[in-house]
Amino acid sequence: MSDTKPVDTFDELAPDPESPEGRKLLHKAIGASAIGNATEWFDYGVYAAASVYLTQAFFPGDYGTIGTMLGFAVSFVLRPLGGMVWGPIGDRIGRKSVLAMTILLISGATALIGLLPTHASIGIWAPILLILLRVVQGFSTGGEYGGAATFMAEYAPDNKRGKYGSFLEFGTLGGFCAGTAFVLFLQLGLSDSQMDQWGWRIPFLFALPLGLIGLYLRSQMDDTPVFQELEQEDEITGTPWTRFKDLMLHYWQPILIMFGMVIALNVANYTLLAYQPTYLQNTIGLTESSASVVNLIGQLAMMALIPFFGWWSDSTGRKPMWWASLVGLFVLAIPLYWLMGQGFAWAIVAFVILGALYIPQLATISATFPAMFPTQVRYAGFAISYNVATAAFGGTAPLVNDAVVEGTGWSLFPAAYMMGACAIGMVALLFLKETAGCSIRGTEIPSKENDFRELQKRLAEAKA
Repeated sequence: MSDTKPVDTFDELAPDPESPEGRKLLHKAIGASAIGNATEWFDYGVYAAASVYLTQAFFPGDYGTIGTMLGFAVSFVLRPLGGMVWGPIGDRIGRKSVLAMTILLISGATALIGLLPTHASIGIWAPILLILLRVVQGFSTGGEYGGAATFMAEYAPDNKRGKYGSFLEFGTLGGFCAGTAFVLFLQLGLSDSQMDQWGWRIPFLFALPLGLIGLYLRSQMDDTPVFQELEQEDEITGTPWTRFKDLMLHYWQPILIMFGMVIALNVANYTLLAYQPTYLQNTIGLTESSASVVNLIGQLAMMALIPFFGWWSDSTGRKPMWWASLVGLFVLAIPLYWLMGQGFAWAIVAFVILGALYIPQLATISATFPAMFPTQVRYAGFAISYNVATAAFGGTAPLVNDAVVEGTGWSLFPAAYMMGACAIGMVALLFLKETAGCSIRGTEIPSKENDFRELQKRLAEAKA
């Protein structure tokens, strides 16, 4: 019998959350993950808040708003392809290398929007170039979000994955909020003609330094302990195509479950965050600045709640969070959208309540979705399922909402659309396994049963 305890590769690589060095490393991982997501959503926030100026600059005419919404939606067309390309590569060569590329492409494409000539200068080429840049963003984002969530989840301690993972979504709203606030600040400081001519460009240009900061933070990090462990044990083999085939053949069930949950998540997300400024201006009749104020207050309230719900999910589980959110939105969406139409103050109240109901989903994404797949296909599984559902239902939500509201005059349609998505999410949630506190190491789908077997194995090795 040997007296030497076997060395656990993971224990050597993983940060100790109880030590100052470990906490510092975890904070760096949070920053490296969240900055890319913040940059991505900074662009969405600016695009949504500046939609009126973009319409005037690129889509003049009777159907200008539809053109602007199409410009938003088209960035989602290549997200699934981006997930299919970047995800398997990230599962083969590591999360860090892919995330360095995606943040550069996202920030570069966003900054170039701020340099585009308008329709008045070059005619039809202006909207064509805008849409091409949005396609580049979509392709890059297809690898960014799944990679960032996987990176954060694989660095976080198992019993605090909800707490640490929630800061990725804090970056989501932080970026969106910063984009909205930036446009509002410019609206207050510049004249209408200055905003129309050049003011709207400034926030887009600001994305480039954000991306460079993110690239620096990510270059300072090693790849995740979970991925390095499998790499050192020669469990990561074959090509990215091998990883893709393995995912499609053996893990279709979690792909479908996640697909249904993402429909609910992102119809609510893009309706509340991306479409809301247009809805408040065109349907409710608020001014541009008033609509921005409503959204900014709601987003700040959501940001304040995110860490709380992430931390809470570590003790109560992810599924109770999702059930509360989906049922709450299903029951209250129509009453709250009706309330929103009663005036500026009521719009703030209704939007804050809707945001509070939505946050239990958003706060737990990075803890829930990566834990649905084993390490060797985690990046691809997350990226592909998430982005296909987002492209089909999330990114198109502003366009669908705007078209139906304008075509029928039914101002409550966004609430009904959200209710339908929540119903799909509830069906998918029935099949989700609870993974709060479970280990996400190894080549099997995380579960409490796997943790129990691993514990038994370690006890047997210790006795031997």
